[in-house]
Amino acid sequence: MSIANVLLVDDEAEFVETFSERLELRDLEISKAFNGEEALQVLETNRTIELVILDVKMPGMDGIETLAEIKKRYPLVEVIMLSGHADVESAIEGMKQGAFDYLMKPCDIDQMIVKVTEAAAKKRQHEEKIIQARIKEITSRHA
Repeated sequence: MSIANVLLVDDEAEFVETFSERLELRDLEISKAFNGEEALQVLETNRTIELVILDVKMPGMDGIETLAEIKKRYPLVEVIMLSGHADVESAIEGMKQGAFDYLMKPCDIDQMIVKVTEAAAKKRQHEEKIIQARIKEITSRHA
């Protein structure tokens, strides 16, 4: 089993291709999108995605708008924001809106793997709590 099922979203195609390869070599399952709208379409069709690595600056729907929509539609999906140096304020705004964390570009691959592992673990813990609460609710009805 891979460490996590990740959606990488960035409008820079070369970055997406290169970074995807590097992440796949470290046992991550990667889906790709090149803008916010495409990211939402991928999430709609692939319900196994656990977290999104999301660029802040993109044309059209930017990272902050995409984050808000992801959190509205898929509240358990974790999001790691990717930010250039000029985008630190946006990354902080992303944290306020529910992003798991943010990393500066270019980011260290080992640091990214640590963040992805932590984010996937958090998502799985939330899912497990929900399952346990549902089991408790069902079993208490029959008591």
